[in-house]
Amino acid sequence: MTHDRDIIRRLSGRWMELAGQPVMAERKRLWTALKDLRAERAMVLFETWSLLDYVSESELECADPALRGIERHMRWVIRQAEEVGDDTVVEPVWRVGWQVHGTDYGVPIEAEHARDAEGDAVAYRYNHPIRTPSDVDKLRPREWRVDREGTLEWVATLERLFGDILPVTLHGTQSLHAGLTGELFRLIGNDNLMVWVYDEPDAIRRIMEYLRDDRIAQYRWLEAEGLLGLNSHWTFVGSGSPGYVTALPQNREPGSVRLSDLWVWMESQESAGISPSMFARAFLPYMADVARLFGLVYYGCCEAVHDRWDHIIEAIPNVRAVSVSPWCDMQAIAAKLGRNVVFSRKPRPAPISGEHADWDGLREDARRTIEAARDCNLEIVYRDVYKIGGDRTRLSQWVEMVRGLIG
Repeated sequence: MTHDRDIIRRLSGRWMELAGQPVMAERKRLWTALKDLRAERAMVLFETWSLLDYVSESELECADPALRGIERHMRWVIRQAEEVGDDTVVEPVWRVGWQVHGTDYGVPIEAEHARDAEGDAVAYRYNHPIRTPSDVDKLRPREWRVDREGTLEWVATLERLFGDILPVTLHGTQSLHAGLTGELFRLIGNDNLMVWVYDEPDAIRRIMEYLRDDRIAQYRWLEAEGLLGLNSHWTFVGSGSPGYVTALPQNREPGSVRLSDLWVWMESQESAGISPSMFARAFLPYMADVARLFGLVYYGCCEAVHDRWDHIIEAIPNVRAVSVSPWCDMQAIAAKLGRNVVFSRKPRPAPISGEHADWDGLREDARRTIEAARDCNLEIVYRDVYKIGGDRTRLSQWVEMVRGLIG
């Protein structure tokens, strides 16, 4: 245990050194300006959490499984801050969320993973338990519980371990994802999702009503139990970036945070193949019912939104940032967003992945993005990259290249 303790305390010290650098305060200010819709420059991030070999098992030294998880996260954050050079912010705090547990939907959703030739389990599939419209009757409201004693014990353990170096705070639940059609897909599968909107619209309506009511009940429960934490700061919101913004509260007494104080992530990747008008009828009203509980919304992930943006912004007027995926018409969505919503660009993962990066393709994509969003509040977030051939230097090379094009 002494060995593990020494490792964690050493990493905590480096975390605090990075958090105290003046550049962190400057990045925080610039992120706030972006989310306040008065960006001073385009912000740049490279998400490393999806990289399969960014921090390898062989690098970890802690023996205790729980401390090994903390060690991995600390090494991850420290490595990104030291190496990548993007607009990552390291804050001088270790946040802990409540240990919350819930039941299933009345039917189990099970995933089967497959390993590739290198042993990585990236691919998976679900069992899709709702296979016929009559199976909708199997759905049951989920129930939730919080392990307060276990959470407080964990906080006390961490405070004893490294709290004198890196402050530990029980912050509460921060990142909230309300992607209802993702749960719809896991329940009924892609084929049924595509076909039932035509052949079984009542089944779709019943499931969407169920998912809406279930999600609202879950969020209201978190609020009533005092389990919410503010996310108008370092916490990532949506498929994008830190939630720094002045339009939401910066401080609240513990246990008093309301849903209206928070960002929520709303997206509908699974309905990308549905026409905009059908999407607006079959899915969007239920999504909007959830979104209106919150102060601000980050909308989208991998789906194109340019063809349905008018429907989205009419139903969910509190969208503050929108994901502009590789399948999105950048010119069209830029014209619609202007300076009113953050243009959150996601480059294609392929050009930087694998054994050799396609630097010509990467440069052209960045150039086109900057040109299309020249009149927008722009952030460029590289995400969903899994393998980079062991070459971590290409991450900082990409950041430097994009910064050079931004000017």
